[in-house]
Amino acid sequence: MVHDSPERPTPAPKTDLKTDLKARRGSKSDLPQDDLTLDTSDVDPETSAAEEEEDGRLPEAQEDTSEAIAEGTLSVGHAAIENAVRLAPTSPGVYRMLNAGNDVLYVGKAKNVKKRLSSYARANAPLPARILRMIAATTHVEIVSTMTETEALLLEANLIKQLRPRFNVQLRDDKSFPYILITGDHWAPQILKHRGAQSRLGRYFGPFANAGAVNRTITALQRAFLIRSCTDGFFESRSRPCLLYQIKRCSGPCTREIDFPGYGELVREATEFLSGRSHAVKELLAAEMEKASGELEFETAALYRDRLAALSAIQSQQGINPRTVEEADVFAIHQEGGYSCVEVFFFRTGQNWGNRAYFPKAEKTFTPEEVLSSFLAQFYDDKPPPKLILLSHEIEESALLADALSVKAGSKVEVSVPKRGEKKELIGHALTNAREALGRKLADTATQSRLLEGMVTTLGLPHTPKRIEIYDNSHIQGTNAVGAMIVAGPDGFMKNQYRKFNIKSEGLTPGDDYGMMREVLERRFKRLLKPPEGEAAKAKDNDKADDDSFPQWPDLVIIDGGRGQLNAVREIFEKLGLARVSLMAVAKGPERDAGRETLFMPDREAIKLEPRDPVLYFIQRLRDEAHRFVIGSHRKLRKKDIREAGLQEIPGIGPSRKRALLHHFGTLKEIERASIADLGKVPGVSAESARKIFEFFHAQPG
Repeated sequence: MVHDSPERPTPAPKTDLKTDLKARRGSKSDLPQDDLTLDTSDVDPETSAAEEEEDGRLPEAQEDTSEAIAEGTLSVGHAAIENAVRLAPTSPGVYRMLNAGNDVLYVGKAKNVKKRLSSYARANAPLPARILRMIAATTHVEIVSTMTETEALLLEANLIKQLRPRFNVQLRDDKSFPYILITGDHWAPQILKHRGAQSRLGRYFGPFANAGAVNRTITALQRAFLIRSCTDGFFESRSRPCLLYQIKRCSGPCTREIDFPGYGELVREATEFLSGRSHAVKELLAAEMEKASGELEFETAALYRDRLAALSAIQSQQGINPRTVEEADVFAIHQEGGYSCVEVFFFRTGQNWGNRAYFPKAEKTFTPEEVLSSFLAQFYDDKPPPKLILLSHEIEESALLADALSVKAGSKVEVSVPKRGEKKELIGHALTNAREALGRKLADTATQSRLLEGMVTTLGLPHTPKRIEIYDNSHIQGTNAVGAMIVAGPDGFMKNQYRKFNIKSEGLTPGDDYGMMREVLERRFKRLLKPPEGEAAKAKDNDKADDDSFPQWPDLVIIDGGRGQLNAVREIFEKLGLARVSLMAVAKGPERDAGRETLFMPDREAIKLEPRDPVLYFIQRLRDEAHRFVIGSHRKLRKKDIREAGLQEIPGIGPSRKRALLHHFGTLKEIERASIADLGKVPGVSAESARKIFEFFHAQPG
């Protein structure tokens, strides 16, 4: 969403943009740096989640809803509510249930307050245990009448956030969203991150989900449009350009390296890009690059190329840039183990401006629809709603919520649950993120030592494992085949112990996973079985039971697969004489559904753990980390081959389309990063061609 404020231009300095570009010939191209091109394929950085992607820790566990209700206490609560019913209005309003200590237990709203309270007052009504406990604790009720049900909804959300009643769903959100501000109170506008009241003159673009998304976007915008980020005081004190000018992240307006019309044009282009007209900006830069190249101004053409690459880097970092959704917030909820996670994606001007995971406080008996409904009203209590809100679940009061948010926004707001098309795909992506975020949080609630001890009980291991090795392999129809081993121990993932294995066996049938796994395991364990003399004594010492050092030998080996993979690996172990190493296979659930995995161990019945079991989440994390590492290793090999071959290897991509792609994205690397939607925006590239190009770079390995 874009917010405008009046802008005040002032007198201008001297040179134009083209003169500035020519003056800087021969300098090294400023390609996007690591903060925009982070490659997690074969290294092991910390998770790439942004600094505020997830809203803190999980809420404290709610008390058991099945506890008995004392008859006498329940009758007192019914009596208190009956007294309130006598005086309650039949109009819309908000009611608060309070206990003897005057603490608010619950805040609710109703179209007819009298009718709603009457439903609580009936002694024999079949109500959930949570509601019965609330009634039992109630000693009096307070009522506020409103003119409309819409006002009641807005007031209810405000009171829940203020009072935090124990029987309501509570959104724990104390963070404001950041925006990008292009200032309008100086002749040379500044670009910066902004939070809080939007009182400064200029244009505000947002909201972004987190500060990390804003910082990455601002860095790329500086490279693309050379807009200053320094303070006005620093700007006025300069007698020569600063370092940002030297590394081509600023055009140097402070020392008049660029004149006012030239700088104003850069600001206009940046504003156009952030306002959703990125295609027009890219076309302009591509045309300028082509013109400079035709005039043999190759250094100038290279600068335009780098600006194009910086813009493409922004969109590739955003991941999903929808074709048909201009402005929307996407909400998806996943429940597991008695907890809820709501994942929110922000789309503005057709661009993905980040996502954040929330873990609202709610009792286990709340359905996903109930949690999501209450969450939404509280979420927009202090935030401007977009034109479209997409939900993963149907909520009972979607029409009422849409009316309330329309009143708040001053324009029509639509709330819907998509059933097909790109909007449905956005919901699916958000659901996946919600499930993964909740899985990470649940796994983090138990300590590593407790999880390892839990594996002993659950899996029947002979002792607590000090070293766990997880193996996986990856390929596409046998090409670029690679195997990987990741290692975990009492201190978590031991990333300095990770290894990858380029598959070298000749004569393997393409897609022979058993053959690939055999090569990986033989190469790994033959070295342990016959280590060099100096390492033999060290390995022997390290494997003593009372030794605190990290062992060379694994206590447990985990592979991704079912009973067939287990038996194949078991044969390899028997051939190598690995009797003392425990072995387990993890098979995915139906439709690869996380939480429904089956565990296989030699000479034992299959094991199925409860979806909320911390040990299961721990095993999932181990498997997923191995999958991440091996996929990254495979993609690194594949990208190396692609870069060496170039675009000519893509079926159906001739010289004209190749030229159009390079004009649009600037470099081959940015074409690799582009989404199907971004590829489809290139002139001459159809939807089918965009899909083929994307699949060529992102073919899913086995």
